[in-house]
Amino acid sequence: MKVLVLNCGSSSVKYMLIDMPQGDVLAQGGVEKLGLPGSFLKFKMPNGEKVQLEKDMPDHTVAVEFILSTLMSEKYGCIKSFDEIEAVGHRLVHGGNKFSESVAINQEVIEKLRECIDLAPLHNGPNLMGIEAIMKLLPNIRQVGVFDTAFHQTMPDYAYMYALPYEMYEKYGVRRYGFHGTSHRYVSKKGAELAGLDYKNCKIITAHIGNGASMTAIVNGKSIDCSMGFTPTEGLMMGTRCGDVDPGALAFIADKEELDGKGLSDLVNKQSGVMGVSGVSSDMREIEEAINGGNKRAMLSMEMYNYRIKKYIGAYAAAMGGVDLIIFTGGVGENQWTTREIVCEGLEFMGIKVDKSVNTELRGKDAVISAADSRVKIMVVPTDEEYMIAKDTMDILS
Repeated sequence: MKVLVLNCGSSSVKYMLIDMPQGDVLAQGGVEKLGLPGSFLKFKMPNGEKVQLEKDMPDHTVAVEFILSTLMSEKYGCIKSFDEIEAVGHRLVHGGNKFSESVAINQEVIEKLRECIDLAPLHNGPNLMGIEAIMKLLPNIRQVGVFDTAFHQTMPDYAYMYALPYEMYEKYGVRRYGFHGTSHRYVSKKGAELAGLDYKNCKIITAHIGNGASMTAIVNGKSIDCSMGFTPTEGLMMGTRCGDVDPGALAFIADKEELDGKGLSDLVNKQSGVMGVSGVSSDMREIEEAINGGNKRAMLSMEMYNYRIKKYIGAYAAAMGGVDLIIFTGGVGENQWTTREIVCEGLEFMGIKVDKSVNTELRGKDAVISAADSRVKIMVVPTDEEYMIAKDTMDILS
């Protein structure tokens, strides 16, 4: 079963064509600068050659149509007919409390998705545009929606509620939803399997850390807490997002800087985090270069980034009454050994001990990095959200 996985953003459309159930990736790439001058499609050929095709793409329908035509093209394609694509799986960011699992898309689902647009206007609107583009271009194909928030719908109310007037929850649905759920679900299941643990009878902390970052506490296969909240801004320090911050400080800054809602949103989502503190970049590779050059603000940003992760490990271990497995994933989690080592340093009293020789050499592959005498297993498990979306799509439609 060939499944086309789409991840539609406001100015981008990422895609992957996967042959299921074996999970072979037949094609992958993405449109960038969608709706802007100089928009283009870039992808990698099977021989490793990188290709970039420029085209004016004013909206998602044109972008998806260009992706489909490229998949069919004689020069760059890998299919001979659209009939070879049996289904489309969409990454959907925010399902609110309306969706606790992946769903086959129909008109009723689309209407419920529209009701969730206010919860994530930058993401849910474009996600819907991707669905509608497929309905227009391939009207007979089946579609499935896989939600970033769905995995976290098992959180108990005392974990997802904010200490705000209860009416804010009743009227507007203001609560913690959690994100990166598809990633946390994938790596926790795979990590438990590789570690020889019973997924339905263990305690796991997953750290999806990169430019966007979140952590999840998982007990017996269910999410009981997530660092991201009502929006993906809460929790860990990220590339350009501030993470946890005193809302009083934000009110103070908004008053002093005369910021409206959009200005404040840009401040906490696009100008803060590692970029805001370091003044260098949101890219950890550039931060490490700056640290090696003696940049003190870059050093501070890295110390803050690592410290937040360590704090959440301690908090989640306390909330779960212990931990059996800690998993690092995401761009930083998979590739930056220094962060993994620093985060785990000082946690030996909890039975957390890294094998430094193994950890230092590891980048981007499944492996146990805990020491032989560590009571807690520590692992790196590269995430594969696209495979999880394709698998959900196949399972729902089979």
